[in-house]
Amino acid sequence: MPHSAQASAVVIGGGPAGLMAAEQLSAAGCAVAVYDSMPTVGRKFLRAGIGGLNLTHNEEWPNFIARFGDRAPLLQPCLDAFNAESLRAWTADLGVETFVGSSGRVFPVEKKAAPLLRRWLQRLRASGVRIHHRHHWRGWGADGEILIQGPEQSLSLKPDVMVFALGGGSWSALGSTGKWLELFAQRGIQCAGWRPSNCGFEYPWRPDFIAEHSGAPLKTVAISVTDCHGQLWRQQGDAVISAYGIEGGPVYGVSAPIRDEIAERGQCTVYWDLDPDRSVEKLQQAIAKRRPKDSLANVLRKQCGLSGSKLALFKTLTSKAQMANIDAIPALIKALPQTLCSTRSLDEAISTAGGVCFSELDENFMLKKLPGTYCVGEMLDWEAPTGGYLLTACFASGRWVGRAASKRLSAY
Repeated sequence: MPHSAQASAVVIGGGPAGLMAAEQLSAAGCAVAVYDSMPTVGRKFLRAGIGGLNLTHNEEWPNFIARFGDRAPLLQPCLDAFNAESLRAWTADLGVETFVGSSGRVFPVEKKAAPLLRRWLQRLRASGVRIHHRHHWRGWGADGEILIQGPEQSLSLKPDVMVFALGGGSWSALGSTGKWLELFAQRGIQCAGWRPSNCGFEYPWRPDFIAEHSGAPLKTVAISVTDCHGQLWRQQGDAVISAYGIEGGPVYGVSAPIRDEIAERGQCTVYWDLDPDRSVEKLQQAIAKRRPKDSLANVLRKQCGLSGSKLALFKTLTSKAQMANIDAIPALIKALPQTLCSTRSLDEAISTAGGVCFSELDENFMLKKLPGTYCVGEMLDWEAPTGGYLLTACFASGRWVGRAASKRLSAY
């Protein structure tokens, strides 16, 4: 670097976004220290490994970008600079090969997070990055210094570059408490309150229904909802009946409009398509072939293909009067209404919406009110569905900030 003394950088938070920022800053010649509140870094990243570690998605790039909704234009520069292919190349450079699953999701061949994190940390430490565990950020001092409480001492730091990677507001047991929001607000930095994203929804099932079907999958279904702006959202896949209500990939994919509709109106009606591969007309034709002596249960099972948890859901959400009108059954199978009134708790959500408002940041995610201080990852006010989009954006934003901060330092 052109300046005589080695520049210093502090990263608060040891998740993928923070570690990626640290990697870029270290590569640019900075002395980098990472401080994390947990006994080890990457706790939430390791938790994602339980599901095989869905790193990114292989879909067409315009569709990928569109997954970020109205935040897409703000995130696209960093995502274009480090896209799905870039992420796969980066993991390969660490010796971790990936593959594309049948759904387009990308996983490590081993389908584990620990080997990737272990190799990454080895490389970071070899490059000189210092990682400190059990260190809690406590805010800013009177002169703008960073206050950190370690297990044995309190620190007051004034680095050349400050990167916050404090995470979102869910999975507090893994380090993402979201409590930093209050400290930012005290500093005059506008933040949006936390809201659950990629979450399940509660529904008052009958006790006998829960006893028999809790945890049962709803294979190959679709769920749709019209948001408050009149836009139709629809997701297909395998959902799950839970003791508290509904969850699973398709539910998470439409969780944002359901959540927002509940917040605005107190409830939201979603519509299940229990047979996405057949139209109403095809189902009507199938029912027309029934024998006169066939019971309704047999018609639903044989002609309509409903069985197990799908049949149970249909019966639970349908009145006796509706069931008696056999001509209306095809339309109900294709659009079975269910009214939801509450999300699961914030801490149970896979991710969260809310965080630092983009109006507080420049194009490099630097705080306008605190030059040289950056924010990355889930602590920014954006959301995306599951499928690899969350992790890709965390990696990409960390890389973007690390490089932007390095360029800023080199200009002095």
